[in-house]
Amino acid sequence: MRLALAGGVVAILRGRRAEHLDAVLGVLVEAGIRSLEITLNTPGALAAIRRAGETFGPDVTVGAGTVRTVDDVDAAVGAGAAYLVSPHTDPALAARVRQLGAAYLPGAFTPTEIVAAWAAGAAAVKLFPARLGGPRYLRDIREPLPDIPIVPTGGVSAQNVADWFAAGAVAVGVGGTLIGDALDGGDLSALAARARDLTKAVPA
Repeated sequence: MRLALAGGVVAILRGRRAEHLDAVLGVLVEAGIRSLEITLNTPGALAAIRRAGETFGPDVTVGAGTVRTVDDVDAAVGAGAAYLVSPHTDPALAARVRQLGAAYLPGAFTPTEIVAAWAAGAAAVKLFPARLGGPRYLRDIREPLPDIPIVPTGGVSAQNVADWFAAGAVAVGVGGTLIGDALDGGDLSALAARARDLTKAVPA
């Protein structure tokens, strides 16, 4: 299944508490983020995915992250997740996601892993952890694999996001450098500023 990640930025929300999820999601959307990934190891993740879909509607794409089992797939799609992100590649997950009509973004790092993820039916491949190779590594990968859409995740920030797109990213996943301490009750104004800085730095 093809997947359009509007705005080129996937905000990754992974927290230890549930109470600030809705507020953080609202700030991100208000600041211009249009693709949200709520990881399943965040308390209240499924309920938050459901609420986000109802609150933001079709203008925002809501997905589930840290999807590791077929049961995770079923639960996330049942909650309304449009795409499912894994830290690894599992053909069984890809098959189930395809059956349910959602999009799968498996994690991979080496060229062999990336090709295997694409062959399994990925809508795009999550390059993870992208910080290990940096934009130059992505550029090297894109030369022999120009047809595979790649979403680097890990180590992406407002300061280097333009470099990732210049290297061939179709979108980027951004977690800690964007969210900071907001899910623990941190300053939402600071979160909004980081989100605006990030979206402004994404090439048009």
